[in-house]
Amino acid sequence: MSDVIHLIEKQCFIIELIGEPAVLKYKMLNQNSIDFTNTFVPFRARGKGHAEALVEAGLSWAKQQEFNIQASCWYVDKFLKDD
Repeated sequence: MSDVIHLIEKQCFIIELIGEPAVLKYKMLNQNSIDFTNTFVPFRARGKGHAEALVEAGLSWAKQQEFNIQASCWYVDKFLKDD
């Protein structure tokens, strides 16, 4: 599986795939709070663990930063409820 890349200036995590990337988008609500807003994996790349890898990388980073984490994205929210 490809590496997850964090593009801080674009507020997203990506995995480069052939065609278009898999993406986890977030929005900083303030200095201490983050909202993960959307997860997208191109149709042909689904079911291969890309979305999970993105979410795990995003949540790991947010926890290291000690952010208050919210998820308006249903997929990310599933991971928060499992904690």
